[in-house]
Amino acid sequence: MQFNKDAFHFLSELKQNNQREWFTERKELFKEHQDHAKAFYGAIRASLEKHDEIDKFKLFRIYRDVRFSKDKTPYQPHFAGSFSRLGKQLRGGYYLRIRPGESFLAGGFWEPNKEDLQRIRKEIELDASEFRAILADKDFTKYFGGKFEGHELKSAPRGFDKEHPDVDLLRKKGFIAVRNFTDAEVLAPNFLEELDNSYKALRPFFDLFSDVLTTNLNGESLL
Repeated sequence: MQFNKDAFHFLSELKQNNQREWFTERKELFKEHQDHAKAFYGAIRASLEKHDEIDKFKLFRIYRDVRFSKDKTPYQPHFAGSFSRLGKQLRGGYYLRIRPGESFLAGGFWEPNKEDLQRIRKEIELDASEFRAILADKDFTKYFGGKFEGHELKSAPRGFDKEHPDVDLLRKKGFIAVRNFTDAEVLAPNFLEELDNSYKALRPFFDLFSDVLTTNLNGESLL
């Protein structure tokens, strides 16, 4: 399945005409494009379920919450959706945003709760070799540049050595892998295949973090 060029063009126009009047006049057309987007994300889920277990999917609303934002434009000129993995045993989630000029996929742990973040940091403090192996992995490097994105502290978190050899990982507040796409790549016939290949490259990352977050420092199961 290929992402529809007309739907992508609609997003481009919305980006230039982000006003209620313009959108209202084209709401029925938007619904048609939204139906296509749902079908495309459904195809992504079908591909994911061939090699992973997906619990749920969410397609985000196009309407922006402008109550606390300086940007008062009413719409998100993109389609975005997330896929959650199944159960407490399988951690991590997949994300895709399709937006003219700013499309990307991501996967990982955006804002882990403080208990999970502390557990990850303790594992890194003890032995970061498996984390480094993920970053050095051939496919992870190919699709994600061999690095974790996300917010980070300026120094080591409280209780951790500022001189620790893996302080760059300890400073992370989240662990996300990101791949950006050009408009031409989004509209290419192999876009769905590229998405799936990228998501497959996340599995060693997810498997490691799932193992860490379901065991204690002695490797004993917490489930």
